[in-house]
Amino acid sequence: MKNLLILGAGSAGTMMANHLSRKLEKSEWSITVIDQHEKHYYQPGFLFLPFDIYEEKDCFKSKETYIPKGVLYIQKGIELINAKSNEVLLADGTLLSYDILIIATGSRIAPEEVEGMDGDQWYRSVFDFYTFEGAKKLREFLHKWEGGKLVVHITEMPIKCPVAPLEFAFLADWYFQEKGMRDKVEIHYVTPLDGAFTKPKAAAKLGHLLVEKGVNIIPDFAIARVDNENKKIVSWDDKEVEFDLLATVPTNMGDDVILRSGLGDDLNFVPTNKHTLQSKAFENIFVIGDATDVPTSKAGSVAHFESEILVENILKYINGEALTAEFDGHANCFVETGFNKAMLIDFNYELEPVAGVFPFKGFGPMKLLQENKLNHLGKLGFRWAYWNMLMKGRKIPFITPQMSFEGKEIEKQKTEIV
Repeated sequence: MKNLLILGAGSAGTMMANHLSRKLEKSEWSITVIDQHEKHYYQPGFLFLPFDIYEEKDCFKSKETYIPKGVLYIQKGIELINAKSNEVLLADGTLLSYDILIIATGSRIAPEEVEGMDGDQWYRSVFDFYTFEGAKKLREFLHKWEGGKLVVHITEMPIKCPVAPLEFAFLADWYFQEKGMRDKVEIHYVTPLDGAFTKPKAAAKLGHLLVEKGVNIIPDFAIARVDNENKKIVSWDDKEVEFDLLATVPTNMGDDVILRSGLGDDLNFVPTNKHTLQSKAFENIFVIGDATDVPTSKAGSVAHFESEILVENILKYINGEALTAEFDGHANCFVETGFNKAMLIDFNYELEPVAGVFPFKGFGPMKLLQENKLNHLGKLGFRWAYWNMLMKGRKIPFITPQMSFEGKEIEKQKTEIV
């Protein structure tokens, strides 16, 4: 009996467990999933929680519910990955050997990486919205807040779901208008990028929306510290932005087990072949989702597309064949813009988000790079698809893991491969 271990039971790990449980011979392979946490969080829901669009119960379910029958689930911490001996040491001292390892340990926020970010004002006037706890605390603050200067801030890239900070600014504009206090709130969007988003065409479109909504964009801001006493963020070149409320996206880093195991880069992300999703250092280790260093969005849709490619490559690896299935960096994101509207973007390593229709040529029905109510319904409907299709390893009809060019207004010029 050969052993396949999956480290992490979040989106990526759960999808892989479901895919592989149907593909591998149970008489030849055992599959084990290891994760220390009981709850599986629907992370897109964290964006909606501060604005009372979702309730707490809408954001999580039990992880064990989505582990398929025949797969062993161990709810324990992971202490170390010894890639040279093909072993994983658990926090309680248990040692597990593997023939194939899938690293799906995700990423976490690291406010401690910026001086003062997790200081006296943390969860008082400085909040994240990338964790369940942060989103809840921010909601409580907003219920009582009477207005002032709201700063939506990104520390550095990469981050999970790069459009989420933009969505937060858009939803904040809507939220305060609905409360009749928009005139009492200044919204500032502070980013280390030179524009609103990582892709130029989408950045122009989204930046224009920010301006329309009265959001001030402060680009090229490399934060050095948070001054808790004077409530301001300070950049390395001594620019200062004052705040009454700071909604920040701290540095995103891979899991600490990657650091302890010596398998990651400076941010604890695992160097990964961006097409095959095989570790660059060990051929029997594969990496998926936020744990990778591949140059695409760290988002649930990306993990979904990666999982379909990775299953093919693991089967090829088992059969001693060349890994020919290629992930193209496909990302598909709904961007909430407020007032029951959203935008849809679809892109990959080489191609920027472009206008057009999705997923059917000529019909759509969804419009790309256009703000409308149907895209908003698509965003809300994704939660059902997440729990009932993606987490169970089921394909979403008509949506392929590689980016389709059907219905897109593709120009000859493409962005350079990152």
